[in-house]
Amino acid sequence: MCGSCCQRNQTGTLRGPVRQSLVATGAVWLLKLPVRVYRLLWSPWVGHACRFQPTCSAYAIEALEGHGPLRGTWLTLSRLIRCHPWGGAGYDPVPPPPAPTYQRKTPE
Repeated sequence: MCGSCCQRNQTGTLRGPVRQSLVATGAVWLLKLPVRVYRLLWSPWVGHACRFQPTCSAYAIEALEGHGPLRGTWLTLSRLIRCHPWGGAGYDPVPPPPAPTYQRKTPE
């Protein structure tokens, strides 16, 4: 823990960015679970006729891991909406996450 923002309260539970990170990690894991089940059970029966590269399931996992549960879900749903017979095709990578903005503490 960094000491300044990631501290434990009186009950010993984490607070600050570490706790938020644990919640986001759990949410991402739960959201990736149906995608993994699809890849394991349904995808072999459907075949390999994906119009985009990477496939929608690979895109979903990459978006959730790179952007977190909220924006990753939004990116995944927007990709699935674009995936239809009259839609586009080709290379469609996950956009890079926005650069983090850090606030510098001024000495008091």
